[in-house]
Amino acid sequence: MGLSGNTANIKKNILQQLEILEEESFPRHLLVSPELAARLAVITHAIDREVAVYLDRHGKVNEVMLGDSNTTLLIKTQIRRSTSRLSGLRCIHTHPGGDSTLSKPDISCLYECYLDAIVAIGTLNGRVTTIQAAFIEPDYINETGKSQDKYRHYGPLDSEELEAFPFLDILMEIDRQIINPTLHELEIKQEKALLVGFKQQKGSLLNGEDSLIELEELAKTAGAFVYAKQLLNIDKPTPGYYIGTGKLKEIALYRQEHSLDLIIFDNELSPHQQANLQETLGCSVVDRTALILQIFADRAKTKEGILQVELAQLSYLLPRLTGLGASMSRLGGGIGTRGPGETKLETDRRHIRGRINDLKNEIETIKKQRKVLRQQRQENRVPVAALIGYTNAGKSTLMNTLTNAGVLAENKLFATLDTTTRRLKLKQTEILLSDTVGFIHKLPHQLIAAFRATLEEIKYADLLIHILDASNPAYEAHIQSVNAVLHELAADDIPAILVFNKWDQVADTVELSRNLHEYEPALPVSALTGYNIPELLELIQTCLPNQPTLVKLLLPFAQTSLLSRLYKEGEVLAVEYTEVGISCSARLTEPLLSSVKPYMVKEAPVN
Repeated sequence: MGLSGNTANIKKNILQQLEILEEESFPRHLLVSPELAARLAVITHAIDREVAVYLDRHGKVNEVMLGDSNTTLLIKTQIRRSTSRLSGLRCIHTHPGGDSTLSKPDISCLYECYLDAIVAIGTLNGRVTTIQAAFIEPDYINETGKSQDKYRHYGPLDSEELEAFPFLDILMEIDRQIINPTLHELEIKQEKALLVGFKQQKGSLLNGEDSLIELEELAKTAGAFVYAKQLLNIDKPTPGYYIGTGKLKEIALYRQEHSLDLIIFDNELSPHQQANLQETLGCSVVDRTALILQIFADRAKTKEGILQVELAQLSYLLPRLTGLGASMSRLGGGIGTRGPGETKLETDRRHIRGRINDLKNEIETIKKQRKVLRQQRQENRVPVAALIGYTNAGKSTLMNTLTNAGVLAENKLFATLDTTTRRLKLKQTEILLSDTVGFIHKLPHQLIAAFRATLEEIKYADLLIHILDASNPAYEAHIQSVNAVLHELAADDIPAILVFNKWDQVADTVELSRNLHEYEPALPVSALTGYNIPELLELIQTCLPNQPTLVKLLLPFAQTSLLSRLYKEGEVLAVEYTEVGISCSARLTEPLLSSVKPYMVKEAPVN
């Protein structure tokens, strides 16, 4: 209970009247009492703004809200108890100008909040003109389609009709016809989302349109239903709301009119901006970073992945605990609230910081384990190639094609997060092939920091196989995004092959083929159809650094220690003790190859 909304420039005596109103009760059997309607008309005339009062079924004022002269009041969605019964509240609000016609946003409020009734009072010069009301039809609550045309409309009502209006009878009839017994269960459904992008992407590799398209794919991957997209043109973000107040009002009205559950911003919001937007818009607001973190939380399967995602989420949420205030106590789920556990979000900062430290220690242990495995591979002289690339470029599909790894491959962003390593046999050698997490435009720094133990595997690869979706018009920006992350990992000097995957889906292969020479070594392939896969294996073999060379040696008997070194650091194929020395053949790499150069009898390519 309280006064909310736009209270700026309201005179003290009007605020006092509103505060008195908050403590009052009115006859429960009346849809709206004449006294309440008259008082709201006087206040509306004095401030030239809409005024709304919520009454419970006992006639007691639950809340008072203020709008402005040209904006419909935002109804707080928290009042809805469930989607299987009415909220127990009716909204009585004024329409300055004398017209009591229920607007589309009014009806949307009725549905969105499952109000007992929505009542509009037309006011003019401080007097009530007409009153109209609407009730939800029971069929709407019981059906699954939720078509917003099932409501009962009454009015315009004059004072006599209002006195005789059978409000409680209508309400009791609706209650009786609602047959769903699960009154307190929250409905599980797709969140209806509006995406907000920005034409000017300062310092961004993607333009505003392409970035918004990618945001749509992220939202769908997270399980949201993208209802609409808006591309805004702003010169500079505002510190309070990121966007200007005019555009904010437009979005607020649009959200209310279309009963949206979620608004997703393409750029990262500060904790203060996110909290202000949620309070003003009356629904959940998340940014691109939170959306990506949510997808990672949903997709992580291994213990290592789960730990890393939780660390990233808590690092993101920690500065937002104070800014989001009471909204952090929501337990209803939804994008931006799932992940490390809603109960964690309600603990104090010290507890969160303690959990972050625990996670860092556990990940540090994993990092040490990975280091031991790397050392073993280096001692065994097994070359490592890492598949890297933009998310949904086809890395997992290529991994399955090359090694029959059985990795999950879906046409979704971040289908797999956990690193998979398999042996790949080439003509001249055997290597380890690793499938790594996909990159993306504006990859959250929290994820890079949390996944550093995993991503550092890239630093120790002998060869990077950079997969890109050749059919995506923004493939050049994707290349730059991946290279930016490689630079941050200090891995941009590792030899790399650029693989133009999904060649079977490219509209103009002739034109794109002309550009391949700019990215040498590069090769067009289709992991799905098998196009150019043998050629890719040849290219991987050719580009592997420090490949073994087959040599024949004649070692003096005094160099038996060198023979021991050959066994330890190379691959000895045959040894024969002759009258003049030790004859042997072996496959060797640098620097061992240079050490035995004085004793070479014959050098031949690997068979």
